[in-house]
Amino acid sequence: MRMNSGWVAGWLLLAVCSAGASAQITLSTAVGLAEQSDPRIKMAQAAVKKAAAALKETYDTYVPSVDMNAGYGKGVGVPTSLPTVFSLSGQSLAYNFSQRDNIRAASSGLDAAKLQLRDTREQVDEDVAVTYINLDNALQRQAAGDQELGFANRLQTIVQERLDAGQDTRIELLKSRRTAKEIELVQLQTADDIETLTDHLARLIGLPGNHLTTVSSSIPPLPAASSLSENQARSLAVQSAFANARSKQELAFGASRYRLRPSFALGMNYTRIDTGQNDYTEYYPGFLNKSDNAESIYINVQIPLFDRKHEDEAHQAQAEAARAHFEAQRAQDQFFEGRLKLQHSTAELEAHSELAEIDRDLAQEQINTILVQLTAASGSSDQQQPTPKDEQTARLQERARTIDLLNAQFQLSQTEINLLRQTGHLEEWLSTPTPSPGAAVISSGTH
Repeated sequence: MRMNSGWVAGWLLLAVCSAGASAQITLSTAVGLAEQSDPRIKMAQAAVKKAAAALKETYDTYVPSVDMNAGYGKGVGVPTSLPTVFSLSGQSLAYNFSQRDNIRAASSGLDAAKLQLRDTREQVDEDVAVTYINLDNALQRQAAGDQELGFANRLQTIVQERLDAGQDTRIELLKSRRTAKEIELVQLQTADDIETLTDHLARLIGLPGNHLTTVSSSIPPLPAASSLSENQARSLAVQSAFANARSKQELAFGASRYRLRPSFALGMNYTRIDTGQNDYTEYYPGFLNKSDNAESIYINVQIPLFDRKHEDEAHQAQAEAARAHFEAQRAQDQFFEGRLKLQHSTAELEAHSELAEIDRDLAQEQINTILVQLTAASGSSDQQQPTPKDEQTARLQERARTIDLLNAQFQLSQTEINLLRQTGHLEEWLSTPTPSPGAAVISSGTH
């Protein structure tokens, strides 16, 4: 999944230069490009940076902040302030009972952001995988539908010839035409699906405007649902929710310890004074012949005695922390319920897919039987033998059963990919080695 950045840049350049061309891309390449370009991942990465900066801020409170003020001017009359030329001051927190809680809150917030980033990356991976497999399945359905439409058109010709020979009825001809038109309509819908899926996949990987095609061999085989162990007690989203709740609990705890607990701050100040441009010494003669420099180092102690506003804010923080915790619990319950439903749905879809495969095989056997009978009937006058019309009808049924099988297989694949993510195996599955189809290629055909 992780690709060399130089190779990716080259691929992107080739793709952009061939915008509008048909590009064949593997699943692993699509996933890698999406992880580098999807806005959801970039948003989650920005959230991690913000959380890391918030944690750093809680430590930097102990680093002195230094300010400088300067100004110069002439004054007459009673001095209203100390005649300062410039002042250099610094102050930092020395100790606060709530600060360690704030640090733990920021640390939990960073953990939550990192978990959310991982969950977002898995969301994007799942989106790409489902879209890719859906597109691959749609392309196969389109190919099977083209064959089915060819058989339907051939059936119309046969029925028309039989009607002209007085061997069939007009009702049969209308039925054959209706069948062909139904298949044509399905093909139009499939083409629309392919266009939509291609556009969505191209936008996911950051290459809008390119017509993408899949490489079927690049899709790893999906494991059986019964073989998936739950190697994550909770989903990444649920873990992020609990980490966020812990962050709010730490903040609420720190806020509740505000009153009657002293906080200590260290400070220093240097001030340069100039009395030559004002009447300061006339009003304060004791300042004559004194130094123009003033320095101070101090410790500031603050003890909150009564602050109803802060107490109200602390109560709000406690209620918000409780709400976040219960939300996380609810998300966990929904996750476990959803995973259980997925496991049951997967078992049902596996059975449905197997049934569709049996129907397809039965249809294929019917074709084989008719072909054998047609061969054996050459030169025979037995009117009970199958006709070319029966052969085309059987071929139509086989292609229809094949399309049904493809639809069932996609529904199963989509559910299994979702289950892979729910059980923590999605990245492992995406990393499964597949036969190398070669690098992504931009063909010269346009769409």
